[in-house]
Amino acid sequence: MVEDNSNMPKTVFPGKAGLQQRVLPSYRTPFFDLLADRCQDGLSVFAGKPRAQEAILITDQLDAACYAPAGNIHLLNGPLYLCLQTGLKDWLNKWNPDVLILEANPRYLSNRQALTWMRERGRPVIGWGLGITAQGPLIRRVWPKFLKHFSALIAYSSWGAEQYQIAGFPAEDIFVAANAVAPPPPLRPRSPIKNRAPRVLFVGRLQTRKRVDLLLHACSDSQLAPELCIVGDGPARNEIEQLANRTYPSARFAGALQGTRLEKMFKWADLFVLPGTGGLALQEAMAHGLPVIAAEADGTQKDLVSPSNGWLVPPGDLDALTAVLRAALGNPEQLRIMGIASHRLVSEGANLDKMANTFIRALCTATGQGA
Repeated sequence: MVEDNSNMPKTVFPGKAGLQQRVLPSYRTPFFDLLADRCQDGLSVFAGKPRAQEAILITDQLDAACYAPAGNIHLLNGPLYLCLQTGLKDWLNKWNPDVLILEANPRYLSNRQALTWMRERGRPVIGWGLGITAQGPLIRRVWPKFLKHFSALIAYSSWGAEQYQIAGFPAEDIFVAANAVAPPPPLRPRSPIKNRAPRVLFVGRLQTRKRVDLLLHACSDSQLAPELCIVGDGPARNEIEQLANRTYPSARFAGALQGTRLEKMFKWADLFVLPGTGGLALQEAMAHGLPVIAAEADGTQKDLVSPSNGWLVPPGDLDALTAVLRAALGNPEQLRIMGIASHRLVSEGANLDKMANTFIRALCTATGQGA
């Protein structure tokens, strides 16, 4: 497993790179443009549209990188979901990349075609993903066979890297790039929690696995009656709003926010809580100097949350979440100190610049360019 070095100088990949995504979320724009700036002959991103019910904010506007639209065909739903992307081979023929980065997910059926196209030309393919989140006998058979087609892997977290190693992928060909979405703005003093209720923030897609239901119940039992703002949209929004009306009617739903409107919410809050899966919003909250509470859900949280800046709680454990929320909100000075630590951790480690450096190192290593 190859760990990045925060003191490492910026590197450049001396070639042309291609990158496939199922969809192109708007929050990825800064990273892909930064990565394109470090690819000497350019970067093209191939991505399509999500299902309507997913409520993902997407973009087709990239500045430094090129955008190539995919025709996404969504098959089945839930655990059986599969995606077929039309136009992938045409994009490869036109862009002709020296190296290709694919989402390391066997559910994306077209990626096997891309692997074959690159292999026929003797060019490397790098997989990028969370790790192996599903379990079971079939998963244990499918993943090792799937991963062996990649020259290298980039994991979102050290936990994901460990999962790839367990599946038999060589540790020396695994790179860890902490998932980042926002550069840290200057740290500014927050409004003190004095003669007002503490403010709790959640940001993310409103779907069942985010476990916003636990956060609503925890706030209702916290005894401190915090102001709660839920930012985001998604297929479970109506269900979550109905639960809020029953359990915590003062909760505010702000919808999906971007840019300065989202930044205002990070500045408004005293504490960020991620009760289910996810990690990008967690990094963004830390970049804005917020202490955090996160469930140990998909493993990405362990690289971001430490006793210095927040708390990790067992997934699905309402009692644990409630107890930690009470302790956190009951100590405003501790929250202030933890927020400063969050900002420092992002500034020094989990940020876009370091993430881009790791990608460039993987590109250079996979192509034998050195870095």
